[in-house]
Amino acid sequence: MAGIDLRSSAFSGEAFIPHRYAKEGDNVSPPLSWSGVPDDAAELLLLCEDPDAPTGTFLHWLVTGIDPACEGVGAGGTPRGGTPRTNGYGEQGWGGPHPPAGDPAHRYFFRLYALSEPVSLEDGASADEVHAAVEGRQLAGGTIYGLYHR
Repeated sequence: MAGIDLRSSAFSGEAFIPHRYAKEGDNVSPPLSWSGVPDDAAELLLLCEDPDAPTGTFLHWLVTGIDPACEGVGAGGTPRGGTPRTNGYGEQGWGGPHPPAGDPAHRYFFRLYALSEPVSLEDGASADEVHAAVEGRQLAGGTIYGLYHR
């Protein structure tokens, strides 16, 4: 699978995510930009997940149907053409980091997939269901992760 260069001006990969983007902060999604999307992509899919959550991988953000020509999104925005889906909090769109107080830093993986065809997902899909839906449809992907603790 080809690589997409995914980055954020708010934090560098493997660094701490600023409080502004956390659930108890301003709870806005961080800005992201990307390059390297294949010309034949039908759509992009963006998700953010916390694999360190005590109840299993927690979905913080899922946006489907993103225009393949889109090259990023500003803080608190929705990528062009994208549809924000219900996150693990039961809310539409972004739900910032909020690990249990006292836990070691959790990892928050932002993943962008270029897909060969649109995916069909029920609203409120889990991170595992998202990964199963994109399996076999991935033309390219990119990942960046940040850390957060309370």
